Amino acid sequence: MILNRATLDGIVAGRVDRAYRRWARPRVRPGTRMRTAVGVLAVEEVVRVDPTTLGDAEARCAGLADADALRRALARRTDGDVYLVRLRYDGADPRVALREDDAMSAEVRADLDRRLARMDASADAPWTRRALMIIKEQPAVVSTELAAGLGMERMHFKRRVRRLKELGLTESLEVGYRLSPRGAAYLRRE
Repeated sequence: MILNRATLDGIVAGRVDRAYRRWARPRVRPGTRMRTAVGVLAVEEVVRVDPTTLGDAEARCAGLADADALRRALARRTDGDVYLVRLRYDGADPRVALREDDAMSAEVRADLDRRLARMDASADAPWTRRALMIIKEQPAVVSTELAAGLGMERMHFKRRVRRLKELGLTESLEVGYRLSPRGAAYLRRE
């Protein structure tokens, strides 16, 4: 579920507590936690609603100016039902603190070594160190070029980098990636 930055900021500030979506079937469930640009959001409720009952108050709670703006947003898709997705801010993205933690104890290093070795073993060829090195050497370079440099298809490369991001080793930029302080510490001590 994609939310624009203004909506995300509104959720964090407490001005927005919902989104409306037109779906053939719900794409999120209550209890889902989503990582976003502003932190983690929790989905509290997903309910099918009659769009004709939505007024200005409901639109404002979704971060829109009025019911007309909500109707226009929902009209972008014509198939499916309209769902109310009630959301709340659930805290900072834990990967942010993880990637800033550059303390590389023997235990932390051993754990990362094990995890990266498993990622390498599950692939057609070892890739984790090569990916970290190319990101170190070419920060803020578009993923298409980085992938080509590793002989990978772009989307395959991006999926792999997301796995490195989960370990706090990389960060996404507006364009491309860079090593996080944790990732730099990991490479520095090899």
